Amino acid sequence: MARGFSKVVICGNLTRDPEMRATPSGAQVASFSVAVNRVYKDANGSQKEAVSFFNCSAWGKLGETIAQYAKKGNGILLSGRLDQRSWDDKTSGQKRSAVEIVVEDFNFIGGGDNSYSGDDSGSSKKSKSSAKSSKSEDAGVSEEVIPDDIPADDEGEVSLDEIPF
Repeated sequence: MARGFSKVVICGNLTRDPEMRATPSGAQVASFSVAVNRVYKDANGSQKEAVSFFNCSAWGKLGETIAQYAKKGNGILLSGRLDQRSWDDKTSGQKRSAVEIVVEDFNFIGGGDNSYSGDDSGSSKKSKSSAKSSKSEDAGVSEEVIPDDIPADDEGEVSLDEIPF
C-alpha cells in the first residue's frame, strides 16, 4: 500500500487574533484563520477576485510565538499538513467534521516589526533588515530574505506565480 502525503503552503492574512488554549494534558495550541486572496479571469475575460478562508492550529512553541506576535490583518506565510477531525455535535446529535491546517513552519510577512524567522535563538522579534529564513540558512543559502522583496500587486497581495520555488 502506498504511503500518504499531505503538505500545504499558503500565504495570506490573519482574519482574527490567534486564540491560545491548553489541552487537558497541558499542551498549548494556537487557533487562527487565514484568508487567501486569488485573482483570476472568468469566461468573459473579466478580472475577478475570490477569497478562501483556512482554519489553522499551531502547537507548542510555534503556537505560542504566533499568538504572541501575530494580530488580525498580519500577513503570514505558512506550511503544514492537512488534518481532519470528527466529532458528534451534542446540540444536534449529528456527526460533524472539519479540515484544518496544522502549522509546521511559518514566517510573518508584510514588513514592520512582525518579521519572525521561526528560530528560537534569542530575540523573537527581528527588523526587516535582519529577517532571514531559517530554512535558507540550513540549505547553505546566504541571501537575506526581506519581506518587502516578495512580489505583490497594487493592493499588496502576494503573487505566488512570481515567487521562485
